Amino acid sequence: MKNETVNQLLAKAIAVDAMPGAVYLTGTRETVLAEEALGHLDYDAETSSVTPDTIYDLASLTKTIVTTPLAMLLYEQGQLDLEAPVNTYIPEFSGDGKDNVVIADLLAHCGGLLWWTDLYKSFGGRSQIESKRGYIDKICELPLDYLPRSKSIYSDLGFLLLGEVLERLTQSTLDLLATNEIFTPLGMEEIWYNPPERLLSRIAPTEKDKWRGSMLRGVVHDENAYGLGGIAPHAGLFSTARAIAPIARMFLNEGVLNNHRLVTPETVQLFTQRANLVAGSSRALGWDTPAAGGSSGGLFSPVSYGHTGFTGTSLWIDPSRNFFAILLTNRIHPTRENPKLSSLRPRFHDALVKALDTS
Repeated sequence: MKNETVNQLLAKAIAVDAMPGAVYLTGTRETVLAEEALGHLDYDAETSSVTPDTIYDLASLTKTIVTTPLAMLLYEQGQLDLEAPVNTYIPEFSGDGKDNVVIADLLAHCGGLLWWTDLYKSFGGRSQIESKRGYIDKICELPLDYLPRSKSIYSDLGFLLLGEVLERLTQSTLDLLATNEIFTPLGMEEIWYNPPERLLSRIAPTEKDKWRGSMLRGVVHDENAYGLGGIAPHAGLFSTARAIAPIARMFLNEGVLNNHRLVTPETVQLFTQRANLVAGSSRALGWDTPAAGGSSGGLFSPVSYGHTGFTGTSLWIDPSRNFFAILLTNRIHPTRENPKLSSLRPRFHDALVKALDTS
């Protein structure tokens, strides 16, 4: 796979401060095709260069790497019913139309939940258990923002509720579930909630945060995830690009990798195709699919699926091409008020597909 055009595209983006640096990795169900690192950890010319070992805050890729695969596992085991009302699992989520919100609605972002609120301001600073209880109680108290399945609005609160369902069903915590059910079986190394301090020099900094009064590095950027001690269903993971590749390959292999079957092909198909719970929505169950003007660009096939992260990350998978693409950046350094990556992502993905098709 010839990467010159892709590298030039990213180098130009780095030159105009779309992000300080980037790592991208592409591959197939069998192998890695390309792995490239460009730029620096921050905008200081004396700072270390980005390498394939650079660790990034994945932000919302946490939803597709941890929370959605866990939901797939519990669905297959018969513990999680996608059509069951959420209050089957969280009884306190009831009244005012909430009885009509089902598990699939949380995955497809159409359950009527408010997209975000500053839970961390009310419940941060307590123990992790107390903070989580406060978060869930508040989400259950909030009125719905719209009628379930009347539209689709991306919601972190919906995934916070989904994470609580998974933890109640398993009587375990997301970090342990992720390690035991996903990372270890798939051989995903160097991926963590709360990365160890010894790795700080390899971690790309994110934002100079006014609320926390410091430049964030090795500490989750998402405030609500931080309020939960860094372990959350919607954000919190840190990783190298290389560590994400096994789960992308598992999806391309229809649920299996290295002779370990995580889920069946039927479950992969169910979760990665458009949910069709809201007319015109591109949302699958936990994933997104290509849409006009979307981050995947115009060349990924209609059966593709992927996700982005607020910090400047993305993962897109195209089964018809036997191809996946991972992009990790810290575009929010030193401030989140930097929208330049949004226009780069589709051009980046189009360049990758062209390079693949001509290789």
